[in-house]
Amino acid sequence: MPPDRILALDVGKVRVGVAITDPLGYTAQPLLTIWRKSLGEDLRSLVRLCRKHEVARILVGNPLYLSGDLSPWTKKVHEFAEALHLRTEIPVELWDERLSSRAAHEILNEAGYERDRRDRKQIIDQVAAVVILRGWMDAREQAEARARLERSEPASPDAAV
Repeated sequence: MPPDRILALDVGKVRVGVAITDPLGYTAQPLLTIWRKSLGEDLRSLVRLCRKHEVARILVGNPLYLSGDLSPWTKKVHEFAEALHLRTEIPVELWDERLSSRAAHEILNEAGYERDRRDRKQIIDQVAAVVILRGWMDAREQAEARARLERSEPASPDAAV
């Protein structure tokens, strides 16, 4: 049985960048950019994507300040995430998106995209969603590796019996 597919969203005021894991769960791939119209239309588009790709979990970038404090946009994104969960009945997890847009711009710069090219707007949010998804995947892999190490390490001689 293939692993569950994860959808990641970089929710902005104008666009929503969407990324998804590959069917085997190894990579994070850009999927598309949704140009926002209304909450209802945005949610309908995401529901269709979730059904089409058999998504089992949704990650929504949590827009925090670098200090970790909530930004003014945070409340709206949390409301969006809750509405998406209610509409899809799929678990929705908020994931720290600090510096994801900066990383996305660096990735596009390294790939040779010019700063003022029109098509950059088409993909920057997708790349930010990939950064969010990859961060979640890496954190999960690290937690699993730590758990495996803890299970395989013998108890210290000082441990109480």
